[in-house]
Amino acid sequence: MRISKKAEYALRALGVMAREPKAWRTEELSVREKIPVKFLEQILLTLRHAGMLSAKRGVGGGYALLRSPQSISVGEVIRALDGPLAPVPCVAEKPTERCSCPDPRTCPVRAVMQEVHRNLSAALDQRSIEDMLRLAGDGGPVAFEI
Repeated sequence: MRISKKAEYALRALGVMAREPKAWRTEELSVREKIPVKFLEQILLTLRHAGMLSAKRGVGGGYALLRSPQSISVGEVIRALDGPLAPVPCVAEKPTERCSCPDPRTCPVRAVMQEVHRNLSAALDQRSIEDMLRLAGDGGPVAFEI
């Protein structure tokens, strides 16, 4: 499973905002993290609608964390940008597609993917933005290999 560029960029932007709490202008974050500004605008708006960021217009305005870095899980961020953390559609909490298995109750692929889904969700939900920064060390680049 791979996360999208949107989710990766969201995690990077949140990491910067957590390291240096202040109101961040989109252009400033874009340059800092080498993320295309228009793409970053969409990402930040999604994070704002998901209740992770606040936004203020005008002089001294920008985006800032609405919640503490410890209270924002990596799984929550990925779901906000990419949707359910399901390797196959029929194991999502709220499936958006019909299961393609002939019989979902006995499908061996579905059974294995349900376990994968539970483990992946638990691992990503147990890690916060703060944990991510701690794992990355002292200001170094954060790698997102999942």
